[in-house]
Amino acid sequence: MDLTNGVTAAQLSPAVLAYVGDAVYELFVRTLLIERGVRRPDELHRQAVELVRAEAQARFVQEILPDLTEDERELIRRGRNSKAGHVPKGVDPIAYRYSTGFEVLLGYLYLCGRQERLEEILAMSCR
Repeated sequence: MDLTNGVTAAQLSPAVLAYVGDAVYELFVRTLLIERGVRRPDELHRQAVELVRAEAQARFVQEILPDLTEDERELIRRGRNSKAGHVPKGVDPIAYRYSTGFEVLLGYLYLCGRQERLEEILAMSCR
């Protein structure tokens, strides 16, 4: 997909892809919780935080790795190995790197318009 000025999603930095992937995953989780019947704002927030935490995303990555293509695993590796600014306080650095890789994959699929595959992976992440 050509985004602007001839730039494709593959040419974007892992940080940019993760930025988009973070938003995609946050919206997915919020929608999922509402579909599951969670209605109280405090409970929505609590459950969303549990699912979007770096440790939870890192766990999802480990669970779904066998179901990913080689190219998808390479995107995760690229994100995992990228120079992230700083690891937030109280977060395991390894989990943070894997969660960044997960967000890179989601951002890439979203920006490439690969909605069907994006939905498959999101569904896998909440089995």
